[in-house]
Amino acid sequence: MTTTLLLIYAGVIGAAVGSFLNVCIYRWPAEQSVIRPRSRCPGCERQIAWYDNIPILSWILLRGRCRDCSTRISVQYPIIEAATALIWIGSAAAHGPTLEALRAALFLTLLLGIAMTDAREMVIPDQFSLGGTAIGLLMAALPGGYPFLQALLGALTGYVLLWAVKLGAEKALGKPALGVGDIHMMAMVGAFTGISGALLTIFLGSVLGIVIGVPYTWASGRLAPKSTYLPLGVFLAMGAAVTWVFGDAIVAWYIAWIRA
Repeated sequence: MTTTLLLIYAGVIGAAVGSFLNVCIYRWPAEQSVIRPRSRCPGCERQIAWYDNIPILSWILLRGRCRDCSTRISVQYPIIEAATALIWIGSAAAHGPTLEALRAALFLTLLLGIAMTDAREMVIPDQFSLGGTAIGLLMAALPGGYPFLQALLGALTGYVLLWAVKLGAEKALGKPALGVGDIHMMAMVGAFTGISGALLTIFLGSVLGIVIGVPYTWASGRLAPKSTYLPLGVFLAMGAAVTWVFGDAIVAWYIAWIRA
């Protein structure tokens, strides 16, 4: 398979995965099935025909409206489909037709789903986090994959460390801190990135939450003076994505810096 064909194939698969990811983003937080019912228009509730459900293309051709009742269809659908397609294309370009390319594509797709559900609903569905942990460990168990012991220790590190942070923060503040979804998410991140990746993700996610999240939520009026209303999963997902792409370089730079 030529490189061009590989990237086209990856893009098509990624767009299809992105279409399903949209369903998961909308339905899992509401504890609804992603299998039934089939996709429907939010206005007239008619089932969407297959030819109106082609990722990205159908939304463009229909100008973002239902064919039957002209109800607007959220631009989130093609954006998520395009973003997922780019994730899969980038993974294939970086790693070729390998298990590592699939692992990268699945991990970054899971992070996108987590970021969207946490931003929209302030919840991280276990299907993304615990299901993603199982996927990460399963892929590490395959021959030639990421070392399974590193994946297992990474999952335990992310899970236990964030539980410790949660308990310590609750004791210090005297009120609930962090969500269990964030803890489950870090088990998933550790299963894909190992111990160092989990630690770097927590650090980067915390920094991004403070630098970007707190000012934004204050400005938008979503963060009351004594509340803890901050979708940390969004920033942990951003940190995990940075870790996946640049983690080795960041760790190498840090080790060189402390030795200098």
